[in-house]
Amino acid sequence: MSVNCGIVGLPNVGKSTLFSALTAAPAEAANYPFCTINPNSGIVNVPDPRLNKIAEFIPTQKIVPTIVEFVDIAGLVKGASKGEGLGNQFLGNIRQVGAIVHVVRCFEDDNIVHVEGNISPRRDIEIIELELAYADMESVVKRIDNLAKQLRSQDKKVVEKAKTSEDVLNRLKDILDKGMPARSLDMTEDEYQSIKDLNLITLKPQIYCCNVDEDSITSDNKFVKEVKDYAKLSGSDVIVICGKLESEISELESDEEKRQFLEAAGLKESGLDQLAHAAYHSLNLQTYFTAGDKEVKAWTYKRGSLAPQAAGVIHTDFERGFIRAEVYHCDDLFELGSEAKIKDAGKMRIEGKDYVVNDGDIMHFRFNV
Repeated sequence: MSVNCGIVGLPNVGKSTLFSALTAAPAEAANYPFCTINPNSGIVNVPDPRLNKIAEFIPTQKIVPTIVEFVDIAGLVKGASKGEGLGNQFLGNIRQVGAIVHVVRCFEDDNIVHVEGNISPRRDIEIIELELAYADMESVVKRIDNLAKQLRSQDKKVVEKAKTSEDVLNRLKDILDKGMPARSLDMTEDEYQSIKDLNLITLKPQIYCCNVDEDSITSDNKFVKEVKDYAKLSGSDVIVICGKLESEISELESDEEKRQFLEAAGLKESGLDQLAHAAYHSLNLQTYFTAGDKEVKAWTYKRGSLAPQAAGVIHTDFERGFIRAEVYHCDDLFELGSEAKIKDAGKMRIEGKDYVVNDGDIMHFRFNV
């Protein structure tokens, strides 16, 4: 299961600098609006210390972490949905990601211009969210216009589906017209499925990323507090990152150097760690592992998945022909030291199709196709 996040925000808030630091990809960063013209994308490993620890107890040829893709979208400005700035040509790129990382400038620096003239996180957030809502409005109105033919169909199932879509689309239109995100609308599962293919931007979970200066990295400044207060209204995650520090961390070669750098800065984890954790939380994702002499590998799955669904993340044949799974938790391995001792302790379980997979499970699947 792929995990991807689109990085959005006003020009000159630090999106491209942050992207470059997180992915070590050559995203162009410059002190002027619209320096990013084509969306840059970079794939990075998701940090998970459990993976290397498993390999300490189960010797293997290869360690394979899960990955997350970051897409750096050009800066949006007021009126973007109507073609201002570089217009809505970039909004299509955002529709393809799973979660939105909204970078908000939370530092003052006279040497870095702000497209709106001064620092105001809530105003900046509302500018972007209004443009995204207007872009979604256009998609919703087009779909409503296209429903007329389906409502005249002789097929009762087509008509019934169209009626379900029409109701939720009209409710979405009302919400978006007020500048509110689509995710603020209560929908049934059937209603959600009827509009899922629209890939509405404001239906995606949003993570607010406060870009701060070095003095504010270990304690909230007034701008960060403003973002956190706003995020509470929607229950969105907030992370605090210093783009300048992340750039310096990305230039270090070894994990030990990075660890020492973080300790010296008073940080427990890097920006990549924070973003990965926030993305998994926002997208309701978890990780299970497979382990053997050839490889120890992490797999991403939806929280609440049953064993066959989790197996399907590896290959659809695993889900289709699922028989059973041998399961134990990585904590059991860390405590007891080997699979043999886990079996002796009775903690190796045989689970069937109704088993709900837990974060940190180590699984061996049996299937037949």
